[in-house]
Amino acid sequence: MNATNAGKEALIRNISDTALWVAVYRARENERPDALFRDPYARKLAGDRGEQIAKLMQSRVSHEWPYIARTVRVDQIVREQIQQGVDLVVNLAAGLDTRPYTMEVPPSLQWVEVDLPAMIAYKEEELRNEKPHCKLRRVALDLADVPARRKLFQELGGESKRALVISEGLIVYLTRDEVLALASDLAAQPAFHHWVLDLASPGLLKMLQKELPALKEAGSPLKFGPEEGPEFFLNAGWKPVEVYSMLKTASKLRRLPSLMLRFFALLPESNGRQGSRPWSGVCRLTRIN
Repeated sequence: MNATNAGKEALIRNISDTALWVAVYRARENERPDALFRDPYARKLAGDRGEQIAKLMQSRVSHEWPYIARTVRVDQIVREQIQQGVDLVVNLAAGLDTRPYTMEVPPSLQWVEVDLPAMIAYKEEELRNEKPHCKLRRVALDLADVPARRKLFQELGGESKRALVISEGLIVYLTRDEVLALASDLAAQPAFHHWVLDLASPGLLKMLQKELPALKEAGSPLKFGPEEGPEFFLNAGWKPVEVYSMLKTASKLRRLPSLMLRFFALLPESNGRQGSRPWSGVCRLTRIN
C-alpha cells in the first residue's frame, strides 16, 4: 500500500485509499499529548501514501476535526452498547480501523470486519504480530455483491443474540437506492439490533463534492446526503435514537480549527432535516420490530 511511484499515478487510486487518509488523522490524534483516543497502529497502517493523501485533501480546507469527532462518538456508542449486552460487532467497510486492538472490550466479544479482499490482505499482513482484545474475524467481501452479503448477514445473525453494526465512512459513497437496499438487508436480521453510521446533509455533500474532486477522479464520488436526514432510514426498518452533530461534538472536544466554526457551534442544535446547511452527524439506529 505504500507507494514508491506516487508521482507517476493519482494518489487516490480507489475507494480503499481513503482508509489510508483517515488513518493519518487517527495517527495525528494519537500523537497529541491530549489525545482523545489511542491508535498506536495508525501511523504504520497509513504509510507514506496516507500522509501524501492527507496533505492533498487539506490543501484547501481542514477535514481532520470531523473524523476525530466521528471516531470519539462511535467509540462511545460501541462501549455503551457492549455494556448493554451486545455480543457481536459487525464493522462494514472496516478499512484500517483498529478498535479490536485498542479498545477495552470483553474477550468473549465477537468482532467481524468486512472489506474488500485487498484491504483485508494488507491489514492482516501489517497486524500479523498483534493480538486483538476480543475474538476477531475478517471477511473479504465486496458489499456490492448483494447475494454474498445477504448470505453473510444471515450467517452472522444466526451467531448472535444482540449485534451492533458499524458502517463508518461507507454510505456517503453509495446511491440512495444502494443505501436503502443495504439498510433493508441489515434489518432482515432480527439479531442486528443497532446500527451506527455517519450521515451528511445535502448541503455538506455538495460542499465536499466541490472541495474533494480527487475522490470523483478516482472513481469514488460522494453520493449520499439525504434530504430526510436520519429519518431516511425509517422506510428501511431503522429508527434513529441517537444523533450527534460532528460540529457540536468537535466543539466540546476542543478540536475545531477556526473561530468561525466555533461560532457556528454555538447555534441551536438541529438533528432533523438540514437542507442546504452543511451538517454531518453520527447516528445510532435501532431496528424496528
